[in-house]
Amino acid sequence: MSFGIKPLGERVVIKRLEAEEKTQSGIVLPGQAKEQPQMAEVVAVGPGTKDDKMELAVGDTVVFSKYAGTEIKYKGDEYTIMSQKDILATVEL
Repeated sequence: MSFGIKPLGERVVIKRLEAEEKTQSGIVLPGQAKEQPQMAEVVAVGPGTKDDKMELAVGDTVVFSKYAGTEIKYKGDEYTIMSQKDILATVEL
């Protein structure tokens, strides 16, 4: 599935999962107080390189390094492009 961004090499494009709007005790958080989640869905993957085989697939849910990647806006949505090495783990939901 191609949506218009095609990462090169061992890069991936991710879309962050939505931040929690309420705390566990039920307090509703304003936009600035919400902590940015470090979990995302992979929406595009590069082909990998000779030295770095691509281990991720479109649709994977992942945990990534906090300050990794480059954030972009494309067709009104926000995405992050990052190196596969900045992905820490996949998550099975």
